[in-house]
Amino acid sequence: MEFLKEIPKIKFEGSKSKNPFAFKYYNPEEKVLGKKMKEHLKFSMAYWHTLVADGTDPFGDATMERPWDELNKNPMKRAKTRVKVAFEFMEKLGLEYFCFHDRDIAPEGETLAETNKNLDEIVDVIEAEMKRTGIKLLWGTANLFSNKRFVNGASTSPNADIFAFAGAQVKKAMEITKRLNGAGYTFWGGREGYETLLNTDMKLEQDNFARFLHMAVDYAKEIGFTGQFYIEPKPKEPTKHQYDFDSATVLAFLRKYDLMGTFKLNIETNHATLATHTMNHEIRLAVDNDALGSVDANQGDLLLGWDTDQFPTDIYNTALTMYEIIRGGGFNTGGLNFDAKVRRSSFTVEDLIYAHIAGMDAYAAGLKIAAKLWEDQVLEDNLSKRYASYNEGIGKDIVNGKVGFKELAEYINDKKDLQVNESGRQELLESIINQYIIG
Repeated sequence: MEFLKEIPKIKFEGSKSKNPFAFKYYNPEEKVLGKKMKEHLKFSMAYWHTLVADGTDPFGDATMERPWDELNKNPMKRAKTRVKVAFEFMEKLGLEYFCFHDRDIAPEGETLAETNKNLDEIVDVIEAEMKRTGIKLLWGTANLFSNKRFVNGASTSPNADIFAFAGAQVKKAMEITKRLNGAGYTFWGGREGYETLLNTDMKLEQDNFARFLHMAVDYAKEIGFTGQFYIEPKPKEPTKHQYDFDSATVLAFLRKYDLMGTFKLNIETNHATLATHTMNHEIRLAVDNDALGSVDANQGDLLLGWDTDQFPTDIYNTALTMYEIIRGGGFNTGGLNFDAKVRRSSFTVEDLIYAHIAGMDAYAAGLKIAAKLWEDQVLEDNLSKRYASYNEGIGKDIVNGKVGFKELAEYINDKKDLQVNESGRQELLESIINQYIIG
């Protein structure tokens, strides 16, 4: 049965096209820096926002009544139908990857054993669709935040039974990710944090979080799962103090608990801005620490203080995001996952298609701008000039670790004229970025 028969297969028609069901900038086969555009971008559909989200928010009920859900009131039949819709949807858009939480794809049963049985039944359908279409799993994960059992966290819960349940749930999620040849597995600590120190043993909670991740590493070796592990930085929501607040916090955590190298970062644009950072800042930190894994491609509304998960349409941000990814050598196992949802008032099936087209076009345009900036080395040349003093003399000795405070004092004590500072040229650089964007 075809569920999206009114939707044509989305093709590239160029920037002059007025067809809403066409790509204006995303041409998957076009070569950029020697690679196909689709290989640079590795677009992925987020199962939770595309198939499961219904428009509910803290202030209102569902607005999105999907026709395929209305056909099936039985939870398992509905879940199987959603799989069919998901792969038809990805085929229409030419999406080659998808991501999921375990609870997105199959309903919970009364026991974990029953839930896992449900999962196996749905994974059978997913596996068949993957073989039919060639679409791949970018990463899987477990939902350790929605059920009320996780009110105080999962691996950081003060209740050992909840820690145990979370471990069992991740065990199964890792198994199905391996079965589906997932390139990675993500840990999103949705409730791994606290509201007040008055009732929190922060050291024990963080130690337990690390113990949990080490258990995952051990189990991956046991079952032969070779995919990349990711941690997703996330500030503020839903707890006031998140242990995975931003890239710097997560990197410090990984170093402290001897997990660097085993885990990389899955960085989300909206999370970056909630942490009062730019996305290129968060990616630069990851790249400079050899920890860039994957990207959740969305954007937030700076006038709102929560995670709005909007589809990315800001070319300035997509260009700078792609510049940092290119600078870091591109994706290895990760890609651009549309962890984005249509607005609550955009409730038609067509709106889902329009939103993905908009996001894919925005990143395609950003990629081409970033590639041109990289080819011309405009930003890199400015960096070289600004930090040139570290290529010779005392600067080179500092970088090479040949001097200490004593030698620095001897060098500077009788020096009358310090080297002239280089201008930062911020305004010039920002105008150059605009020039590359505008063309």
